[in-house]
Amino acid sequence: MRIFVDADACPGVVKDIIMRAATSRKVQAIFVANKVLPLPASEFLKQETVAAGLDKADQFIAEDADVRDLVVTADVPLAHILVKKGIVAINPRGLIYTEDNIGDRISVRDLLSDLRDAGEMTSGPKPFGDKEKRAFAASFDRVLTQLQRRFPTREA
Repeated sequence: MRIFVDADACPGVVKDIIMRAATSRKVQAIFVANKVLPLPASEFLKQETVAAGLDKADQFIAEDADVRDLVVTADVPLAHILVKKGIVAINPRGLIYTEDNIGDRISVRDLLSDLRDAGEMTSGPKPFGDKEKRAFAASFDRVLTQLQRRFPTREA
């Protein structure tokens, strides 16, 4: 199993949690971004730099991830693709995307996009704080443990 991180917009504290977990659990974490990220030297941490452009990181992850992997992304359309393929996806706030909740997430995303386009809303997501960090860490640890039990770790 591997951990893919949609890293361009991922909060730094979430990246730190993932890096520590990947190193301690000996699981390869692949950070996908359109710019070079400062990753510590580790055989378990890898960066895939994609071309700049809309959804390039998402395309890479959607094509490369499989059912043995865990994907961390805030991108709801990417999560929708992954869930349909049976791939576990979690957002940086700890929400595990499922068949039961992804349709609602897509609907909310589309509604908020329409409202922003019409000038009705200008605020972004709520601030990311300790509560969100703890929620992510708990969900991430639980899902990672489950996946590691089902799928042996690949060599980095």
